[in-house]
Amino acid sequence: MDISKRKLPIGIQTFEKIREEGYIYVDKTEYVHRLVQSGTQYFLSRPRRFGKSLFLSTLRAYFEGKRELFEGLEIAELEKDDPDAWQEYPVFYIDFNKKNFKADGAIEEVLEEHLKGWESIYGTEYSSEPQDARFRYLLEKANKITGKEAVILVDEYDKSLLEAGDSERIEHNKAVFKGFFSTLKSYDRYIKFVFITGVTKFSKVSIFSDLNQLKDISLVRDYSGICGITEDEMKDTFMPEIDELAREDGINADECIGKLRKMYDGYHFSYNAEGVYNPFSLLNALQDKNYGMYWFSTGTPTFLIDKLKSSGFDARQFTTDEYYEDEASLTDCRIESKNPVPLFYQTGYLTIKDFDKEFRSYALGYPNEEVKYGFLKSLAPYYLCDENDASPLDVRNFVKDIRKGDTDSLRDRFTALFARLPYPADEKVVEQNFQNVIYIVFMLLGQFTMTEVHSAKGRADVIVETDDHVYVFEFKRDKSAEEALKQIEDMGYAKPYAADKRTLIKVGVNFDSKERTINGWEAVM
Repeated sequence: MDISKRKLPIGIQTFEKIREEGYIYVDKTEYVHRLVQSGTQYFLSRPRRFGKSLFLSTLRAYFEGKRELFEGLEIAELEKDDPDAWQEYPVFYIDFNKKNFKADGAIEEVLEEHLKGWESIYGTEYSSEPQDARFRYLLEKANKITGKEAVILVDEYDKSLLEAGDSERIEHNKAVFKGFFSTLKSYDRYIKFVFITGVTKFSKVSIFSDLNQLKDISLVRDYSGICGITEDEMKDTFMPEIDELAREDGINADECIGKLRKMYDGYHFSYNAEGVYNPFSLLNALQDKNYGMYWFSTGTPTFLIDKLKSSGFDARQFTTDEYYEDEASLTDCRIESKNPVPLFYQTGYLTIKDFDKEFRSYALGYPNEEVKYGFLKSLAPYYLCDENDASPLDVRNFVKDIRKGDTDSLRDRFTALFARLPYPADEKVVEQNFQNVIYIVFMLLGQFTMTEVHSAKGRADVIVETDDHVYVFEFKRDKSAEEALKQIEDMGYAKPYAADKRTLIKVGVNFDSKERTINGWEAVM
């Protein structure tokens, strides 16, 4: 097969364009049928670049009666005997994607643009009235002209809140929402279907506090695959590209799928649902024949890292898969909340790993290696240097030293990192910053070596394994390297490797918090 003629829909968010121009389409139309048959008003939260806009565009084409676009897809078979299918309804599509919301009045400008477009179709009698009144009039007028109830589709509603920039503008945008979207409840008789998407679901925003008829399907198992690509979908749709990537990489297709799985799979939007791949990264990897960090590189999560630091939350907990968040918190967060975890989940930097049925709480962790290592690299500059300075952390050189067994160079690299730490007066923060440097360095090393970072008592702080060496690290603060080594011996941390043919190196390290440096480093074989 000549895969050069196969068109991957990277960055294309219009269902009509995909179908008319011959792009490959992962069939999600069964979800359209399920939604239409089972309810009328929905909310869906998914991370950015996960296909929300494309799904909304698919709904739009369906409600505009464009049956020809769906030929050969699952919904065509599901609705072939339904006399009510493929009718044309007035569709009110509101897109908040394309605006910079740091400017005053930006949200009103978006709504004004849409209102003028609808008024050109249904009449301008009320065009001088406030925006919410004009919207209500348009719903009535569309119903009168077409004899059909309206379909309302809202894409990325929360962009105006996440990117507003300051609390005053956020509150203003909330008030605009309250006036405009309260129409969805009071004018229910004119509305057939509502679907609202966003990255987050914020509480105290009128479209949720006022619209209690909206069904949130963000954690519903039946809709866990509505966005993203399951492994079965990937194999059914993209095997020619997988085979080509495998040939380029010098491996077989199964090994290639394994590498793709580690990099881009692992998102779970219900506790017992099949995992999904990040579609943006997967499609780019298949097109470029390279396992790159595509999704992460499209937007540095600066506001998330700032929130993490300001909250005092210990980022090391994210890799244990033992951090639990209750169900209510996971689906509903507040901009002003000090707890960053719900926001990290909803934006795609954490995902569901397990579920405690008794307490109805979710274990969270990084979904895959792209997110894990991309996020850790973003954390490093915030902990290791001034905001506008470059981080001195060069993982490549750490890896070289580890592989060579060069503990003196390792000592010098850690000394340089610790010297860059900020030292607030709060001793608890000093301790956390010290621990975070260790955590970040060794977790990043885990991309190239077998690394275990522990925090529980009775286990060494870090164990690193390479082809030729096994390292057992113990770190102390304001004690001594000798005490660290003694703990390794007394607690038997190295015993599991006693018969190992590789060179065993035990490293005890002490960090002096007053001098801001390593003042004890002992490495013994």
